[in-house]
Amino acid sequence: MTVTRNPKNSFGRLLPLDSTARWFLKRLRSVCRGWRGVGLALLVSAILAGQLARAVVAAPQTDSPSDSASETVSDDPATDIPGDSDGLTIKLIPDQKAFLGSPATLIDLSKIFAETEIGDEPFEIEVLRSKKDVAEAVVEGHRLQLNWQRKTAKKREVLLRATSASGKTVDTKFYVELWEPDYWKLIFTVLGGLGLFLLGMKNLSEGLQAIAGNGLRRMISIITDNRLMATGVGVLVTMLVQSSSITTVMVVGFVNSGFMTLTQAVGVIMGANIGTTITGWILVLKIGKYGLPLAGAAAFFYLFSKRDRLRYCALAVMGLGLVFLGLELMKDGFAIVKELPEFEAWFKAFDADTYLGVLKCALVGCVLTFIVQSSSATLGITIGLAQIGVIDFETAAALVLGENIGTTITAWLASFGSNTNAKRAAYFHIVFNVLGVAWITAVFHLYLMLVRYVVAGDTSADMTLGVISSAEITAAIAMAHTGFNVTNTIVFLPLAGYIATALRRVVPDRKRLSDEEEHLTNLDVRMLESPVVAVEQSRVEVLRMVNACKQMMAWLKELHEIDGPGKELRKQILDMEEELDVMQNEIVTFMSNLLVGNVPHDVVAESRRQLRLVDEYESISDCIATVVKAHRHLERHELRLPDDQQQELMELHTMVSDYLSLVSHYYEQLGHAGGAVEALPHGESITKHAKSLYKGVISKPPEEQLEVRSLVSYNRMVAAYRRVRDHLVNIAEALAGEK
Repeated sequence: MTVTRNPKNSFGRLLPLDSTARWFLKRLRSVCRGWRGVGLALLVSAILAGQLARAVVAAPQTDSPSDSASETVSDDPATDIPGDSDGLTIKLIPDQKAFLGSPATLIDLSKIFAETEIGDEPFEIEVLRSKKDVAEAVVEGHRLQLNWQRKTAKKREVLLRATSASGKTVDTKFYVELWEPDYWKLIFTVLGGLGLFLLGMKNLSEGLQAIAGNGLRRMISIITDNRLMATGVGVLVTMLVQSSSITTVMVVGFVNSGFMTLTQAVGVIMGANIGTTITGWILVLKIGKYGLPLAGAAAFFYLFSKRDRLRYCALAVMGLGLVFLGLELMKDGFAIVKELPEFEAWFKAFDADTYLGVLKCALVGCVLTFIVQSSSATLGITIGLAQIGVIDFETAAALVLGENIGTTITAWLASFGSNTNAKRAAYFHIVFNVLGVAWITAVFHLYLMLVRYVVAGDTSADMTLGVISSAEITAAIAMAHTGFNVTNTIVFLPLAGYIATALRRVVPDRKRLSDEEEHLTNLDVRMLESPVVAVEQSRVEVLRMVNACKQMMAWLKELHEIDGPGKELRKQILDMEEELDVMQNEIVTFMSNLLVGNVPHDVVAESRRQLRLVDEYESISDCIATVVKAHRHLERHELRLPDDQQQELMELHTMVSDYLSLVSHYYEQLGHAGGAVEALPHGESITKHAKSLYKGVISKPPEEQLEVRSLVSYNRMVAAYRRVRDHLVNIAEALAGEK
């Protein structure tokens, strides 16, 4: 006999049975505590999988009447195996379905019964069973007429019997159904699907950006004047942010702030057009019906996992599931359109068989993208319509061309109020896409032959739904989208420099600064949708504050060196200090809005560091303004510091200016901020030198003592320089991560 021993306690004694149960329960809790979310997700997934399996097993294996093909008008015989005359009812006529107000349906029965045992014998047909609340079945000779009623009702059965001259009989039945199109359901289903699609794209973008982390910021910072490199960066960034609009708006902002040149912007914009085509290839994946369980399972990992990387991986998967769920809902909504002759005729009006038809379809795609402000959304709508056969492949490809023009409106709107170079970058985006669509539409059918060859291996392949699957149609549309943008980039990449030169002539530089609308920062609230890109854009604005402080120090040096009044220099420095106050407020507001959203921890850390740097640099500008005001105080009282004190201030100014450049250098070089700890010891020498100046000016003999106003102004200047040093030490510590 086998004896099961109870587990022992810490003293080696056997535990009683009830203690054994508690012991196992305690152990189980300790093991599962860290895997609560994962366990719950797996449990729910197992339950869903079990329910699905039971549903599949319990499903009947025979075709139900509702699964049969339905037509409004039919004169073709059914493909079912003909029956015999043994009194069995067989399926010869497909089920009939019509919407409210449809004309009568005529069915030729001569061919249908000729393929049965009756053959070529003369026969008569009678209606054995038919309810008239849906359709009245009337037989005239060998023709059946279904007179549809004016009210909707449930599906009804129609039973017919054919009797030959020799007495053979064949019974057949089919179902009739009358329905009324629910336009509200169509609208709400399509809108709901589109909303889930866009939400999924947003979650997918956020997840990918969080996973990429600092790698995405490094990609943005390494953009060079090499157009090939810039194009590659544009492709990768757009694939991660899942939006060419965000990339182009970012480019316009960077050009406006001087962080990026027009040549660099040209390459990034062309790369963004290629990167945005990844959306079509995502939709090619055959996981449409798994969108809901995929999003549901990923949601549990996202909600309950404590590891950031796992959470954002789950967020990306959840977004992918929502994308396909939204696409399936849109397809369900558009399915009604397929059965309405009026809608189908309206869609047929946009036929891409002729050049004028291609232009018409491209215009519709352009206007639709103007309205929705998202080429991904219009691409999803286009693919949804094509997958159910409402539009054909040629029409879908022409719509996609127009969507490329429609997406340029975002960058154009972002250029309002920006400088001349930023306007040129936005205009290049428009010119690039418009010229590309212009030449590709001229060879549209030749281009589609190339697409057919790549997708199906035959230049004349039939791309009609039914001949090929919906997944293959999606792949063909994605290929048309990608091929256009890649080919357009290859064509215009060598010409980009000439186009940029032409834009410089068409959009000349402003002669007066007042002609342009001045904006202190180039932060765009649309960037908040992409936290990693937004924090990089705010970093550019912090660098502008750094450069402004350096410029103020350079002007201050000139002010110390001149002999005469420096009214203009003082005005420039004080005006710059006021601008930095406004820039600080704008950056703080932008960063506060960014931190309200769902932001990865590394972006939160960088945002908080930027907020501290903004405050420190603004305080540095205040200290510089204090030196200027002390200088103005001396000039108002017609006083001037002795040459020795002037020389001392110049030495102190040089030390502080060099320290400012040293500390700021670590922030300018992304990825080397941690090296700022090496700059901390340099601040001590400034403090010692400032203290020596205090002691030196006080310890002077009475006959060499400074006039009271001069002494006060001198001490204010030295104290202001010391405070600049203190703020720079705070910046170095923030960059090094010490405080």
